[in-house]
Amino acid sequence: MRRRSEPVALHPETAAVRVAVPRSPYGENAEALYLTSGYVQPSAEVAAARFAGDEDGYTYGRYGNPTTTSFEQRLAALEGTEAAIATSSGMAAILMLALGLLQAGDHVVCSRSMFGATIKLIGSDLAKFGVQATFVPQTDLDAWRAAVTPRTRLLLAETPTNPLTEVCDIAALADLAHAAGAWLAADNCFATPALQRPAEFGADIVIHSGTKFLDGQGRVMAGALCASRALVEEKFLPVLRSAGMTLAPFNAWVVLKGLETLHLRVRAQSATALALAQWLQAHPAVARVHYPGLPRHPQHALAMRQQAGCGGAIVSFEVRAASPEEGRARAFAVLDALRLASLSTNLGDTKTLCSHPASTSHGRLSEAQRQAAGITQALIRVSVGLEHLDDLTADLARGLDALA
Repeated sequence: MRRRSEPVALHPETAAVRVAVPRSPYGENAEALYLTSGYVQPSAEVAAARFAGDEDGYTYGRYGNPTTTSFEQRLAALEGTEAAIATSSGMAAILMLALGLLQAGDHVVCSRSMFGATIKLIGSDLAKFGVQATFVPQTDLDAWRAAVTPRTRLLLAETPTNPLTEVCDIAALADLAHAAGAWLAADNCFATPALQRPAEFGADIVIHSGTKFLDGQGRVMAGALCASRALVEEKFLPVLRSAGMTLAPFNAWVVLKGLETLHLRVRAQSATALALAQWLQAHPAVARVHYPGLPRHPQHALAMRQQAGCGGAIVSFEVRAASPEEGRARAFAVLDALRLASLSTNLGDTKTLCSHPASTSHGRLSEAQRQAAGITQALIRVSVGLEHLDDLTADLARGLDALA
């Protein structure tokens, strides 16, 4: 199976369109889509060597595919890691992370501002198998330090977070993790390698939901872990072979092509997101705007250092309300007034998407968990697309002006 991703001396924008497995004898310029569940072996001896892992080569669709390998090599090149391993979704990547690194009795320190499904997986599902977790404020380094125990094996952060765009100091968390003999895993879904490469700040594993910005057009589900070759081949690949959270070749091909425009899309979306955040900040119906590109964001300076001077393409804001019930009703009114932006819980699309996190992406959390994470009923998340700014502000103004 071909999983190796050698470092290449290419700028990221070039790697995004050029890194892939070698062309077939047919000489195709666009990367080939290999739709096959099995592979014909040249001999029984070679088949045995390949299944044993003693020789490179594809054996079975659950273990690997040339199209998927191209995606893995390209993403690893963009993140600056030795290798990557693809999965069927972002949550499958986090499950692979846990199954590959943890066992009963181990302890995880996790940001309490992580995506809702991640909090449930780490805090509830893994607890059934003896893995304990402590959830801490994303930006409080002392709280992370205090939560570490002799059994801590993993620190897990998301930066910026979903949906409040909190930013953590990756280098500081990496130092803390490594001093404790633990790994640091950073979810880079929001910033993407177009803006931020966590491995450069010391993160051991970079997590992706390829469903989001890597695809960029809301077409398929995908996920990945980027890490050292040793972690990928010794910890994560055995889980893939057994558990089968394999990325489908077609989905890999779609995200592979999405990576070609990643830098252009994310930087253009970030520029519009900053302008939209500034517009929202001045609107009388808006109580608060969460966006790292704004100077008043608590981690603005850190975000500018870590994220190539960009705030990213996600903006969240809270409408003014006197109570949670009123906040929910007023947020719903804004969302129901939309005529251009899509009401959708996905993000990272070329189309602008709006959602109400408290009742959708974080709806399975308890109210106490949502309050601890700062997710109010008045909160609206906007994943900024490629539409013109004036059209987006006109669309949001339709609902917001009615509240002012």
